[in-house]
Amino acid sequence: MRIDGHTKLAFVLGYPVEHSLSPAMHQAAFAAAGLNAAYLPWAVAPNRLPEAVHGLRAMENLLGANVTVPHKEAIIPLLDGLTPEAEAVGAVNTLLPREGKLLGDNTDSAGFLAALHENFGGEVRGLTAAILGAGGAARAVAMGLARAGARRLFLLNRNVDRANRLASVVAAYHPDCQVTAQPLHRTWKITEVTEIRLLVNTTSAGLQPSDHPLFDYASLSAPITVFDLIYNPPETPLLRKARARGCVAGNGLAMLVYQGVLAFELWTGKPAPVQAMRDALGIRRGGVFP
Repeated sequence: MRIDGHTKLAFVLGYPVEHSLSPAMHQAAFAAAGLNAAYLPWAVAPNRLPEAVHGLRAMENLLGANVTVPHKEAIIPLLDGLTPEAEAVGAVNTLLPREGKLLGDNTDSAGFLAALHENFGGEVRGLTAAILGAGGAARAVAMGLARAGARRLFLLNRNVDRANRLASVVAAYHPDCQVTAQPLHRTWKITEVTEIRLLVNTTSAGLQPSDHPLFDYASLSAPITVFDLIYNPPETPLLRKARARGCVAGNGLAMLVYQGVLAFELWTGKPAPVQAMRDALGIRRGGVFP
């Protein structure tokens, strides 16, 4: 790649951010598309987020940026506006520079649904799902499933008040979807709720080997599908236990690709080189999750 005075810059803002595979994926996309651009990880502590956003706004060669944990909700009041999708989801994962201003968008919801469809091809309409967590990623997953016609969602979080607030937001946008909030604890069993066919982990639990189980993983069984949005490490304790219990299970690599495809196209106005992005992550199309 070349770096010169015309190079456009893109970033992923998070804390921590060293585990992110977005730089490898987007750099491969820029190369395949013949763009003079570079994508860099930027570790931004929560108390330094306002300064980072201020710096981005001043950068004339900014192509765009992604936002990851823990900034997806905290960044909203620092921006100049939101797209309808980001406003509905209540979280931002993509920043769009527009004439010196920064607009927040969200491609997580569409990316999640695309990954779910590719790997299972199943019908979301009428589905009952459990979502672990109540942060920005959980909001995107919940809104996506409700919009696609899920019949019932269980939102589980250690802070049940936060889960209740998210449940109220989802129900307000999608009144046909039944949304229930419950406290999440290490002894909770998935058998406590009925008809669950999909379990989605949106928390960071599993990033570190020392992380405790979110619930009683031994309560998992087929035909429940387990989708852990964590992709590095590629197999978390949750995924390992789910597969041992006969569940179809997979990580968040496919979602990473599809939310990245949408971000690339928003930044560049060009079709994303999807295969190059997949190749950079070493994943194949179809079948079960990577």
